[in-house]
Amino acid sequence: MSARLRTAVVGLGVGKSHLQAYAEIPDLFEVKAVCDLSADKARTTAAEFGVGRHTTALAELLASEDIDIVDLCTPPNTHRGLIEQALAAGKHVVCEKPLVGSLAEADAVAEAARTARGTLFPIFQYRFGNGLQRLKHLQAKGFARHALITTMETHWRRDSDYYEIQWRGKWATEMGGVCLTQACHAHDILSYVHGPVKTVFAKLATRVNDIEGEDCAAITVELANGSLAVLSATLGAAEEISRLRFVFGDMTVESDSPEPYRPGKEPWHFKGKTPQIDAAITAALADFQPTRESFAGQLARIHACITAGAPTPVTLADARASLELITAIYYSAESGTPQSLPIAPDHPRYASWVPAAHGFPKALAS
Repeated sequence: MSARLRTAVVGLGVGKSHLQAYAEIPDLFEVKAVCDLSADKARTTAAEFGVGRHTTALAELLASEDIDIVDLCTPPNTHRGLIEQALAAGKHVVCEKPLVGSLAEADAVAEAARTARGTLFPIFQYRFGNGLQRLKHLQAKGFARHALITTMETHWRRDSDYYEIQWRGKWATEMGGVCLTQACHAHDILSYVHGPVKTVFAKLATRVNDIEGEDCAAITVELANGSLAVLSATLGAAEEISRLRFVFGDMTVESDSPEPYRPGKEPWHFKGKTPQIDAAITAALADFQPTRESFAGQLARIHACITAGAPTPVTLADARASLELITAIYYSAESGTPQSLPIAPDHPRYASWVPAAHGFPKALAS
């Protein structure tokens, strides 16, 4: 296979961010085509990014021998069907979050991927900020082992015009609110740093916009490593911020990026409990090598996986863990009780995390 992989981007909302990332690493990828249900959007986006082909028909791209990767950036409710079609056509698949709409679907696409020629790559680009990667570097060297408590704030803003796009704000199409669509990035980082979640207790509410899902969340988590976490999320903040704070037995680590959509980006603050630990942290970070971040960082790692056998940057197990957490969050809020993980196929929300009442307490500002 050519070292330069040939890609088609499908869905040109967040797909534009993927196109920008591909443009940053032209030695690794060539975008051969873009696809969207809107012919005008497909045409104008192709012109904007200098892509030679545009279409409204995914089948045309799946039949093309000059495409190695299908990059899916479509609404969440379409993911499973499109993933399975692309895998069946022998393509590698990159897919935006949430990967699919339930744990049952996650297990189904994992089975499809197991026997496919191509590989399925879930997107969680926030993992690849160099600030967060410094923490992972320290963990690999033996620091930050004894976790105590973690706090995560995803305080963003989404006004009513955000929901003018038809599929947003609905269980059937967006498939959830702030916990699924926005805060899932921070919550993925929780497991990326600490490992599996043990129990979840969640309170959710709809207080910002008249949508079906939640836009405010207060969640407590016990992790399998024994540490605790507090997760806070809203879409009603006047000033957007993403703040991650990890307290370990030997150090405290806090994100300090001014960009709310890139909390893993430097600078991060690392403070040891003693001057000796501070000096050891400085020495351990001396050989850290910054790499590409965000979408470009993950896509570069995907390229290395396909062409050189490097590790998969985000695995299907990682994506399933994110979906298991969201299932636990929604079921805890629905039932008013803590939810233990893992979630087995006999769980009432294994096939769909959508609450029976299709919503949470709603009290909109007048």
